[in-house]
Amino acid sequence: MMMGRILDVLFPRRCPVCGEIVVPAGRFVCPSCLGRLSPVKEPVCKRCGKEISDPSEEYCDICRGKKRSFESGVALLNYNEAARKSMSRIKYENKREFLDFYGAALAYRYEKEIKRMQADCIVPVPVHSSRKRSRGFNQAEVLADIVGQKLGIPVEKKLLVRPKKTMPQKNLSASQRLRNLSGAFAAGTIPKGIRTVLIVDDIYTTGSTIEACSRVLKDAGIERVYFAVLCATGGR
Repeated sequence: MMMGRILDVLFPRRCPVCGEIVVPAGRFVCPSCLGRLSPVKEPVCKRCGKEISDPSEEYCDICRGKKRSFESGVALLNYNEAARKSMSRIKYENKREFLDFYGAALAYRYEKEIKRMQADCIVPVPVHSSRKRSRGFNQAEVLADIVGQKLGIPVEKKLLVRPKKTMPQKNLSASQRLRNLSGAFAAGTIPKGIRTVLIVDDIYTTGSTIEACSRVLKDAGIERVYFAVLCATGGR
């Protein structure tokens, strides 16, 4: 307890939303900043977990007209401006400590849902080695470690690899994103007894990344693939 207070004084934690020192000390996020985030709320698509406006519908427009390789997924937040800035700071300003808050929140919010998935392990979406070197870390790996520790699920970081460097997905359409990711992922050695996995990533847009990972894993013998992400685009 005393050591924690000393560390708070020497290395004060910064808020993942505003970027300033957290007030009051000892928290992961400023209470006043929580309202700037937009938690995903029902009704949601039963496949991808994105918010939908019509409670009578089961799926979003994208999932309704597209076959998915994954079973289903959950998202913690809508990708609003506050979330966008926070995710950008994590990836491009080396603010990986922000993931302490987001990872804990994801595990707390969806503990029951994730445990119902009965995943044998968590698999972070890999980044190409060159990107990991330049960034210094893979945010999906850090997130997976936090969620795995909170929920008692092992993390397998070599089950999925990324041998191909791809162009940024940001300005591509859904079909272009999937083509761009063709051959980007490959399965590593699948440990005996692994049949169900939970993929973890930071942002879900069209689902192309999760779909590409899911296809590779299922081709390698995985039976069921679920996912959990921090942010999903297109919420209300």
